[in-house]
Amino acid sequence: MNSSRGGRPIQILMVEDNPDDIELTVEALKDARVANHLTVVQDGEEALSYLRSRGKYAQAVRPDLILLDLNMPRKNGRDVLRDIKNDPKLKRIPVVILTTSQAEEDILHTYDLHANCYITKPVDFNQFLKVVRSIEDFWLTVVKLPPR
Repeated sequence: MNSSRGGRPIQILMVEDNPDDIELTVEALKDARVANHLTVVQDGEEALSYLRSRGKYAQAVRPDLILLDLNMPRKNGRDVLRDIKNDPKLKRIPVVILTTSQAEEDILHTYDLHANCYITKPVDFNQFLKVVRSIEDFWLTVVKLPPR
């Protein structure tokens, strides 16, 4: 268990609209060495409602880490990232971009918006599992996350 979290589970918010990617991520995190709680929202508007504890998310727990896809309905990940990093209450939450886009402009733009890292999703199932496990290894066991 990650000592930087004081023994409590790591709260992860996944903002993803692809059911297959959600399922793979859930599977990869299920056998994690670090206790975690994954919440999934499927578009940018829902993500911001969750992060700001609005509507049905009034009791939402602030995440320790956000996994954010770029290409989503209603509000895309770039706009969500901008809103998170411009909000004094949210800007310290690490945001991992996890997307299919390999476009250099997307990579540059998200780093300009202060993404903490950019990862391109592999199409191969086993590689995708490796990527999610590497995220878990790094962000949930190595890195000291900011307090909630």
